[in-house]
Amino acid sequence: MTTFDDELKTRLVRYCAIDSQSDMDSAATPSTAIQHAMLDLMVEELTAIGAGDVTKTDYGTVIATIPGNVEGPTIGFLAHVDTAPQFNATGVKPRVIEGYNGGAITFPDDPDLALTPEDFPYLAEKVGDDIVTASGLTLLGADDKAGVAIVMTAARHLLQNPDIKRPTVRVAFTPDEEIGRGVDERLPKDLGVDFAYTFDGGELGEIVFETFSADFAVVTVKGVSIHPGDAKDKLVNAIHLASRIVETLPQATMTPETTDGHQGFIHAVDMKGSAAEMVVRFILRDFELDGLEAKGALLRQVCETIGATEPRAEITCTITPQYRNMRYWLEKDMTPVDLARAALADLGITEKSVPIRGGTDGSRLTEMGVPCPNLFTGMQNVHGPLEWVSVQDMAEATRLCLRIAERAAETS
Repeated sequence: MTTFDDELKTRLVRYCAIDSQSDMDSAATPSTAIQHAMLDLMVEELTAIGAGDVTKTDYGTVIATIPGNVEGPTIGFLAHVDTAPQFNATGVKPRVIEGYNGGAITFPDDPDLALTPEDFPYLAEKVGDDIVTASGLTLLGADDKAGVAIVMTAARHLLQNPDIKRPTVRVAFTPDEEIGRGVDERLPKDLGVDFAYTFDGGELGEIVFETFSADFAVVTVKGVSIHPGDAKDKLVNAIHLASRIVETLPQATMTPETTDGHQGFIHAVDMKGSAAEMVVRFILRDFELDGLEAKGALLRQVCETIGATEPRAEITCTITPQYRNMRYWLEKDMTPVDLARAALADLGITEKSVPIRGGTDGSRLTEMGVPCPNLFTGMQNVHGPLEWVSVQDMAEATRLCLRIAERAAETS
């Protein structure tokens, strides 16, 4: 069986060293100019390996073609180039720990930080694997540069081995997935596939066809500003009112740190402003649409209740949709899921089909008419300094990508 370990290591280290963090506060597309470094590198590398129709769209997605040699469905393989804005991603120093020995992994730039199998049992399963982490001060960016490396490695292998039977394959690299803006409304048409897969998942064997449904809420609190020396019975402090809204929401039953499984949540992600005006942003998550709607109604009710205690203030709550649970569409046609399951079985990998407490570009694509389940990359502990990935997990994901293409050709 072909070994992809060295290529994947080289690609991942190269990609993770590039700062490509997205920014929710930016209205640009992509949201940050630094993402172009990754996007332009994808154009360069796809062109170098001989991919066809290499295009960087005006909405910042790189798309290319791997020509097929048999009839069959046109398949898409996708990954996103941006990294999460929740933690420092500037100056990433990826490092490869060859042949992990099963002990604690320490970090050169933060001696107090440790990655241990006791705290993270999946790591205990990776003794002997090559583990990639950052240096302790940044996230790694395996989310989703591991996926980028997997798709690029599979694309290179297909193009250099024209005897491998496959239908036409389209690859795409999107920006801004981490802020929910990775799928432009033009992408489904431009991609031109029957179905697709994102490589943006976790543990070996993971096939995801159920995600959160998600809304984004912005609560604006406008108080009455006045010099504090003259404030008696006049000042309305927006900070106090915004804090009361956050504190009135359920703290023990409906936050990310108190929920798991199929439970949804309301998560205050940031609070900015002054005594005159505060803006609080929330993400609302639930697997079911009625649960999502109920969380939005609760947030609005809390805003109205706090607003009623101080009629001189102005409190608004705006809720906008982000993405929906891909299960609503995939359960009507499981073709791409079944194809991935069969490919996993061919490789002797045990399937793990679990709902993920998040979303992917595939959530939006599926909603927009392109069925798109999510497949594993191996990445763990994403969005923080303890992020890591097994190169051997990535290699299995690369083989899965190739086997899906081959199976599509065999069953066409």
